[in-house]
Amino acid sequence: MNDSQTLYNNYADYLQQKYGEKVYKLPINLAGTCPNRDGVAGTGGCIFCDEEGSGFEGLPTYLSVKEQLNTNKEFFTKRFKAHKFIAYFQAFTNTYLPLESFKENIWAASELEDLVGISISTRPDCVSEDHLLFLKEVAEKKQLDVSIELGLQTVNYHTLKKINRGHTLAEFIESVLRIKKYGFEICAHIILNLPWDNETDVIENAKILSVLEIDYVKLHSLYIVKDTVLGQMYKNGEVDLIGLDEYVDRVIIFLENLRPETVIQRLVGKGPQGNLLFCNWDTSWWRIKNIIEEKMKGLSTYQGKSAKRSYYYYGE
Repeated sequence: MNDSQTLYNNYADYLQQKYGEKVYKLPINLAGTCPNRDGVAGTGGCIFCDEEGSGFEGLPTYLSVKEQLNTNKEFFTKRFKAHKFIAYFQAFTNTYLPLESFKENIWAASELEDLVGISISTRPDCVSEDHLLFLKEVAEKKQLDVSIELGLQTVNYHTLKKINRGHTLAEFIESVLRIKKYGFEICAHIILNLPWDNETDVIENAKILSVLEIDYVKLHSLYIVKDTVLGQMYKNGEVDLIGLDEYVDRVIIFLENLRPETVIQRLVGKGPQGNLLFCNWDTSWWRIKNIIEEKMKGLSTYQGKSAKRSYYYYGE
């Protein structure tokens, strides 16, 4: 057991224990959009989202799923001597693709040798029964674990409206309950330094994710990209961002109030290089991670320390 495991339920260690060795995610970048861009749920997308979505670290979208997977697999195999992989559909809203295109992409990914799972990033309002039924078929036929990543960002529905998410907390809860019927794992994305959220929202994020027994959490620090709505607001002095010290405190408070079983995939995010107005207080994500862990050690605190079992364990 390493230091991070004693502080919080670390993703890399979880995968090591589950599969018996290190497992690496292979990102897949598809050309897509979302209903919050094309007018179905809204226009313009989230105020912090640029044209690349979350796929800025991925390979070009003109490459096929197989080409991207094979290229990334070759890199991770050579650099890290990796042997097991998760195909990660990362950018935009993957379940918003036409259903037949979605199926083709998933089947293509499932053919990769040494694959143990498929992870699909999407929105809470874009997961249909057809998608879930198909994913169940793939999981059973290929003996793969399936996880679905849902962008929530915050449980504060007033903030969700301000950032133009195009959905509310209710859609997130409904989507989680529906996905759980199929036995898939769920990852929630949360941004802990949104300008309109405070410490109460941070704790409520942890409580609600605990109640829903979310399997994984990705914590992101808000970065601000040029030529976005949020970027313009930032340049106009319309938003105030918390400092690094407060972000560290918010992460710790979140972890303390989160059930210990939830696995932490990330403590801090990073943005697209060269196109940023603000990112991580000009500090490396690795340094911020270390600061969080060192402060937790100094406080003798850990994930779940303040979590009340009554709000996430039913029938006990």
